[in-house]
Amino acid sequence: MDEYMSAPRVWGLMCPGSREEVTRARRWTRDILSNHPCADDAELIVSELGSNALTHTASGSPYGTFQLTLSLSPRTVAISVTDEGGHPEEPRSTEADPDDTHGRGLTIVMALARRLDITGSQHGRTVTAQLVAAPEQAGATTC
Repeated sequence: MDEYMSAPRVWGLMCPGSREEVTRARRWTRDILSNHPCADDAELIVSELGSNALTHTASGSPYGTFQLTLSLSPRTVAISVTDEGGHPEEPRSTEADPDDTHGRGLTIVMALARRLDITGSQHGRTVTAQLVAAPEQAGATTC
């Protein structure tokens, strides 16, 4: 059976469009990445991208959903959140005022991720953040 197993592993989670689902998605991510050096950063990215999908797209409507996908290889974690669309503009980083309580999510994701890809249209977009763990140095790895 091992000959049919690929090195990368992929998990998917469909989340109803409620705020509580972001908490569940974070916990799910933490469980999957329990010993991975990028677990903390991945959990934060899931929170930010999930919250953005609920806030800015039809995913946050009463019957909305968002899809979370984690792809894991020994050093790389790819986190993808797919929304239901409904917003004509592509997500973009903004500069929030110091007193603002919103507007920093994508900036945080961009600071943590090695790479960020946005695909799709107003009918549904996928935002994918890629994290790469640093090679082991003196017995410790970091993301």
